[in-house]
Amino acid sequence: MDLGIDGKWALVCAASKGLGKGCAQALVEAGANVVVTARGADALEATAAELRAIGRGEVRTVAGDITTADGRAAALAACPQVDILVNNAGGPPPGDFRDWNRDAWLAALDANMLTPIELIKATVDGMAARGFGRVVNITSGAVKAPIDVLGLSNGARSGLTGFVAGLARSPVAGKGVTINNLLPGAFDTDRLRKTMEAGAANSGKDVEQFAASRRSAIPAQRFGSAAEFGAVCAFLCSVHAGFLNGQNILLDGGAYPGTF
Repeated sequence: MDLGIDGKWALVCAASKGLGKGCAQALVEAGANVVVTARGADALEATAAELRAIGRGEVRTVAGDITTADGRAAALAACPQVDILVNNAGGPPPGDFRDWNRDAWLAALDANMLTPIELIKATVDGMAARGFGRVVNITSGAVKAPIDVLGLSNGARSGLTGFVAGLARSPVAGKGVTINNLLPGAFDTDRLRKTMEAGAANSGKDVEQFAASRRSAIPAQRFGSAAEFGAVCAFLCSVHAGFLNGQNILLDGGAYPGTF
């Protein structure tokens, strides 16, 4: 399927590995130009080399912390125009809420709520003026089914979800701009492995036993891949998804037990 985004410019945050990398790869395969960001320069350049090898679109890198004002400014400056914005940042650490102080909460909010809002603020009016824009926020399946040890993530990402619910239904929706959230369940990423290590430590199981237990609880009987997550992201960014707006798209292999 031609996604209709050949030549569009995309800014993909935290894209050196994991889900961000999967999204960047799918967008490049669809013909988009991408600016990819991450804090680790070496991993970012390695990913950029893989993306350039696809042979479609231009790939630019910006090493820096997207959760800072300087990091955001550098990323935006590298992108001639932002037609597609994929918001992503590493999730805060798991733990017990009794151990988190105010600084821990503010760091979680900065990374997983306020940074996406700042990037949307910097790009959405330009999208509306050009008559096309796609914003995809990578949040978490924990927004729908909270995980007890991920309280920092539950709180910050739920705040972003509430904000997006209002903005997506503002006048920008009538100007070709869509804003949606992608909610990953258990995907085979470094983030999942760290979460499982914490869960295994709390349960007294070893990590492999804990991972097997997690997989068995998913109807698909496996963890997701970054490539299939990226494919869904690319579709949301396509011309075919112009009537899909303000939604929370859950990708979890059927693990969420609810009807809605």
